[in-house]
Amino acid sequence: MNFERHILCIGAGYVGGPTMAVIANKCPQYKVTVVDINPDRIARWNSDELPIYEPGLEEIVKARRGKNLFFSTDVEKGIQECEIIFVSVNTPTKNFGAGAGMAADLQYWDKTARQIRECARSDKIIVEKSTLPVKTAQAMKRILTCEDNGIRFDVLSNPEFLAEGTAIRDLENPDRVLIGSSQTPNGLRARDVLVEIYANWVPRDRIITSNIWSSELSKLVANAFLAQRISSINSISALCEKADADIQEVARAVGTDSRVGSCFLNASVGFGGSCFKKDILNLVYLCRYYDLKEVADYWEGVIRINDYQKERFILKMLDALFNTLADKKVCLFGFAFKANTGDTRESPAIFVARRLLEERARVVITDPKALQNAMIDMEGESGDISYVEDPYAACEGCSAIAVMTEWQTYAGLDYERIYRSMVKPAFIFDGRNILDHQRLFEVGFNVFPVGKPGLTHF
Repeated sequence: MNFERHILCIGAGYVGGPTMAVIANKCPQYKVTVVDINPDRIARWNSDELPIYEPGLEEIVKARRGKNLFFSTDVEKGIQECEIIFVSVNTPTKNFGAGAGMAADLQYWDKTARQIRECARSDKIIVEKSTLPVKTAQAMKRILTCEDNGIRFDVLSNPEFLAEGTAIRDLENPDRVLIGSSQTPNGLRARDVLVEIYANWVPRDRIITSNIWSSELSKLVANAFLAQRISSINSISALCEKADADIQEVARAVGTDSRVGSCFLNASVGFGGSCFKKDILNLVYLCRYYDLKEVADYWEGVIRINDYQKERFILKMLDALFNTLADKKVCLFGFAFKANTGDTRESPAIFVARRLLEERARVVITDPKALQNAMIDMEGESGDISYVEDPYAACEGCSAIAVMTEWQTYAGLDYERIYRSMVKPAFIFDGRNILDHQRLFEVGFNVFPVGKPGLTHF
């Protein structure tokens, strides 16, 4: 088949894989290739068991794979054959050298840029899909054009705004697609090529164009604003518990104000995921670089509140269980950072599990999709820790349950059965406020929600 365009994505992770699958599904006239240096990951993309779980993803991949969607480890061939290259490599927080703990680690991005330059034999449009610091596109342009080899590289910024668990829906019906470009004639022509791709299914009024610096910064700011709302409501949840108020009633009252809105006002044990903390720390580092101390301190406070909420959750458990967790069995309901994903990156459950082990508790972890990642995250931790897929079996002999992920399956369990299998007095700490607390209390549990008074039998 003769394809109208050949599109490459370097990086087959949580962003690259789903994004390319949807482009291939919406644009059968394009050939889409996803490459990665990890052969095991590519093997799984070509198998019946994909490397990531995302509702709707498996059906799309199986429908398009081998037709116009391909997964490969041959990065060099992909660069040579494709005229549009999405770069979706990992950009974790740097853990060494200058900027450690805040700045983005750009080593994989840097190596990718150099590989594109070395392998390219024709003009390329390079699309930044990874979350990157402001002015990274400029750095990429300099790497690509440092040798005059007659090849033109146009660099665009096209940040992703996906929420794990709803990524396919977000890609198929996005709030907006943001494309940043240089304002030169070549830059604008490259921008229009990318606009044309998305216009196959996204209404034109949802495709926003900007200069490249605004596009790069917008991704960081969007995640910072969302995380700020979570930290704001979590900070008030601490006050609600002291003042006998109900955080859900407060959030409902505040959220009905049209100036505020109701999104991201659910109090919880804290936010996780690959983006929020990383992007805020990146923003903090950027502000400090430009000597904006007060701005940096403000955004760093969002992270501090999130850390405080997780520690507060543990201290509440310790206090309720008579100031000792030693040798008590505690079951964590969920380990993914949110429902409908197997992703555990920066999950509050990691912090809670480690703190429980520090208190010498016996930790049992159950999760419908994230047990394998939980084992990886907890590898090397000392203490009594086990992994049980069946939540009923996981609760047997436990003193407490801590709800860490808002999987709806946990709301529908038979808690009378669970209560009978537990050590008494039995406790539930609902870190996501998804359970019927009054009903649990009537069953016999001592119940401790987030941002509400506890319900206890003593």
